[in-house]
Formats: sequence, structure tokens, C-alpha cells
Amino acid sequence: MAREYYGAGVKSLFLPDGNTIVMPTKDLLAVTSLARELFPQLQRITVYGSAKYVLKKSLEELKALKGSGLTRVHCGMETGNDDLLIKIKKGITAKEIIEAGQLLKAAGIEVSEYVLMGIGGETKSKAHALDSAKALNAIDPDFIRIRTIIPRPGTPFYEAVKRGEFTLVKPRQILEEIKLLMENLEVTSQVLSDHVSNYWNVEGQMPQDKERILANLEKAFNLDDNFLEASSYRGEST
Repeated sequence: MAREYYGAGVKSLFLPDGNTIVMPTKDLLAVTSLARELFPQLQRITVYGSAKYVLKKSLEELKALKGSGLTRVHCGMETGNDDLLIKIKKGITAKEIIEAGQLLKAAGIEVSEYVLMGIGGETKSKAHALDSAKALNAIDPDFIRIRTIIPRPGTPFYEAVKRGEFTLVKPRQILEEIKLLMENLEVTSQVLSDHVSNYWNVEGQMPQDKERILANLEKAFNLDDNFLEASSYRGEST
């Protein structure tokens, strides 16, 4: 249906769902191979993949997926702090997150890691930033994508915030957390904050843009708190 609607000129394809990498390798290979057949100009196939399930595949399987056209996997790392990973029921350790990222890179597949700012609250903010930087340094992903936590009604986290069991980090503290993360990154990754959840646009190619990123963050610290907290500005470029 996509071939009929878009024609043969499609160059980028994203296979939806939150954890496509969980598919049996033979099934995913069938999909990626058919995609390349239907779209001969295809340059990129991307999926979401939890580190927990990436590790269930062998290097040979991942290389086969790379050969069939799978070029990038988006991984929700969230944090590199083991205590927080337990608290949010991620079901995996920082060590395993690192191993999964390194395995994908060994297979020649691009890795995009997501870091969730504010997930440590006020008490674990520093540990979250430092441990996340440590994990990212070990992986050196192709992309680091910054997101900011937002309580969603109907979730246990939202109820915990309402009960006062979790204190949300203020916008200025979120920026401090991002600054600490950036200061401690030693990667060759492209950093992006391409999402409306964020208070400030943070983007650049590491390591060459590191000082520019930090200088840009300093501009945000001079802004009025009301500006940072205004939802209409979240995610906009500066």
C-alpha cells in the first residue's frame, strides 16, 4: 500500500511500534528485504529497539539485519544510573545498556540513545547526569537525543508526583542537569533536543561543538523563569 501511495522514490523508512527489534530476526529480515525490493532508492531503515532485546540477538544476526537494510536503531536509555533504572522498572542495567549499544555499533548499525532529563528528581539529578554521561561515553552513539520528563495523567509516575512522592525538577535545574551532562561527555555523537518536551534547543556535533553548546545553555540561564516554563516555547530553537 505504501509503494502504491508514495511510489518507488522513498529514501527513508521507519518501522513503527515501540520495540520492533523484538521481532524474530527472520521475520524482520523479510520485512527489510521486501522494503528494499519495493523501494530501490531506500537509503535508511530505522526501528526502535530496547537494549534488553537487542542483547537477545547475536552479532551475526545484527550484521545480517544491517546487510538487509537496517541502518539505525533508536534506544531509550533514559539514564545510566542503576538505582533510577530500577525505580522506573526499565528491566535492565547500565552495563547491559552499554553492551547493547556497543553490539549495535559492532554490527555497523547506527545508534540513537535517548536521555530523559529530570528523571532523577531533585535528589538524583547530579547522579543521573554523571552516570548517563559515563554510559554514553562507553557507547559513543551516533546520536544523543535529549528529552525532558513530563508526568502523564493515568500513569503511576503522575500519581507519585500528585502525592508528593516525587518532586519535579524546575526548568532552570533541568538546564543545569543538561549542562553537567554536556560537560562530561567525551563522544563523537550528534546531540539533538528535537522534541517539544524540552525547555531549550541543544544541538551540535561533538566534540567540536561542545563549547558552543555550553555557551548556548548559558544564554538560557539569563532568561526569566516564566519564559522557560511557558509550554509554548518548549522545544523551540533559539
